[in-house]
Amino acid sequence: MTISFPDGFVWGTATAAHQVEGGNWNNDWWAWEHAPNTVCPEPSGDAVDHYWRYPQDIATLGALGFGAYRFSIEWSRIEPEEGEFSRAALDHYRRMLGTCLENGLLPVVTFHHFTTPRWATTGDTWADPVTAERFARFCERAVDALGDLIGMANTINEPNVVALIGYMIGVFPPAKQNADLYVRASDVLIDGHKRAYEVLKAGPGDFPVGLTLSMGDWYTPPGGEEALAGIRRQHEDIYLEAARGNDFFGVQAYSRTRLDERGLPMGPEAGVEVLDMGYEYWPQALEVAIRHAADVAQVPVYVTENGIGTTDDDQRIRFVTSALEGVGRCLDDGIDVRGYFYWSALDNFEWAYGYKPQFGLIAVDRDTQLRRLKPSAQWLGGVARANRLEVPKS
Repeated sequence: MTISFPDGFVWGTATAAHQVEGGNWNNDWWAWEHAPNTVCPEPSGDAVDHYWRYPQDIATLGALGFGAYRFSIEWSRIEPEEGEFSRAALDHYRRMLGTCLENGLLPVVTFHHFTTPRWATTGDTWADPVTAERFARFCERAVDALGDLIGMANTINEPNVVALIGYMIGVFPPAKQNADLYVRASDVLIDGHKRAYEVLKAGPGDFPVGLTLSMGDWYTPPGGEEALAGIRRQHEDIYLEAARGNDFFGVQAYSRTRLDERGLPMGPEAGVEVLDMGYEYWPQALEVAIRHAADVAQVPVYVTENGIGTTDDDQRIRFVTSALEGVGRCLDDGIDVRGYFYWSALDNFEWAYGYKPQFGLIAVDRDTQLRRLKPSAQWLGGVARANRLEVPKS
């Protein structure tokens, strides 16, 4: 079976600054990695030195056949102290944007991907309304310097993860476990997105702006539907509704969430394969997420993240093939899906999991920083060049 994608469908890969650059010591995540009570098994350290090696990495992505590269700009580098903006840091990211364009890649910029400058970490950070104001000011200064080269922009990456894991589960900074703070952080993050959207649209350049969200499939046994609906609304729908009228919505999906009748996590289902991150091998989650996002947000959809952390590269190809089959079904049903970004370009620092999960199309030896293309990189690059997927017979 062959799945053909629409003309102009965007094929890309993605990274985040803190996960790949190295040396991002001036943000809340570096502080959390080194805190006495941290859950992180190791600090990010030099990461994969993408801050300096980005010309080689971007050229490799272009040569593979991808048409876009999604990366984040590090707020704590650009505004290392409140109101003090680094021209050198802005020039660095301007060079990254230029390198993308030179290699035929659409530059897709994320303005906040989990990290907040240390100076902006009040006791509650994103549960404090002032953070939304500070973030919008950062976006305004950054777009003034970079906007003419930006191809697409994401305001905040997975704000629902920042809220849930930072303020309810307590394993992301600021490591709170408070339901009221969780709700308040959600509200402030939505405010931050709306403020950022306005300043990015008003700045130089003419590029689409949207929000990305962690989504997936959901399951509950009979009797749990009401609890699941309430949790899904707080985790997904309030953000989808806030993005109505935006230029696009970024769907990010990896697996499914299983809840019992009370809305409590159930863990993986017996007999379903479990991955290194502890969740189920569930590529069909992407199709579910796309359909829900399109239905609620009512704007065009990009898959801004989808992938698998595994040391089995054949499994990676199988996973992405199944996920893309779901994208194909969405397209067949008339859903406006405009692109697919694999997570991630490089094996990198996977937050509270350290370096164990290997999501990258490109392997990195962190002792030497040497890169090695995995077979999946050549395979997915070929899919991107052809703009079609050949699905093997099962």
